[in-house]
Amino acid sequence: MVIPIEEYSNTTVPELHNHLERVLLAEQCGFKAVWVRDVPMHVPTFGDAGQTYDPFTYLGYLSGQTSKITLGVASIALPLHHPVHVAKSAATLDQLSGGRFIMGVASGDRYEEYPSMNIAYATRGAAFREAFEYIRTAQEDFPILTDNRYGKLDGKMDILPKPHKYKIPLLVTGHSQQSTAWVAEHGDGWMYYPRNLYMQEHNIKEWRSLIPKSQKFDKPFLQPLYVDLQEDDDFKPVGIHLGIRTGVNYLIEYLSQLQSIGVNHVAINLRFNTNNIEKTIEALATKVLSQFHI
Repeated sequence: MVIPIEEYSNTTVPELHNHLERVLLAEQCGFKAVWVRDVPMHVPTFGDAGQTYDPFTYLGYLSGQTSKITLGVASIALPLHHPVHVAKSAATLDQLSGGRFIMGVASGDRYEEYPSMNIAYATRGAAFREAFEYIRTAQEDFPILTDNRYGKLDGKMDILPKPHKYKIPLLVTGHSQQSTAWVAEHGDGWMYYPRNLYMQEHNIKEWRSLIPKSQKFDKPFLQPLYVDLQEDDDFKPVGIHLGIRTGVNYLIEYLSQLQSIGVNHVAINLRFNTNNIEKTIEALATKVLSQFHI
């Protein structure tokens, strides 16, 4: 589930109604993860302020209120943050949650935020790569890193805490100004936007064909999906922004199609949902999640 778990189709800023109760309900109902976004500035032309709270602070709060649901951010716009702060915040959250944190990373796509921080938008691709390398290196003991725009690590200082286990998974969002080959080699998974089934299958096959060139293990593919779930289970699908208005029967069919082309995880966003949110969560759990082995 994507947070905020509420309908706010007619405004860019959610009210966060019953936000904690709905996260707890999602966990109780068997959803595997909740996702927040990194939206440093409210840019009205972008159309969505996300959950408004700082992602690390908010997920830290949720980690203390939950026990098993995965806590994800999709995604931290790396060029807009110094990577030492990202690395420390991420590892802190991972430790406090018992290893339940997954971090999506991106180059950022809201142009207006860059000049407000005096950061070059045109070079965000290179900045993303260097921040990614910095965060990865920071997870090592007394890291050494040279020739990086964000600073030099000489091995005489350490960055604490370290991740709960081996490392914090870093999932690349979109291409983040990188090649598909770079995403396949460096990311621990790939998050991509909803596309028609043929295009999405092509994207996944191309990406997965590149993974064996650098690693011997597979990686997960994730995508979001806006859903407006109707009370009529047989309601025929209608397209909405990056998703569908539908009954549960077609939703099950569609998710099965996504699974068949290689999608491993879907983050459901209820921003445009027209029915009661609590009833929608419960219907998704009892009628949809129950059809999949998770």
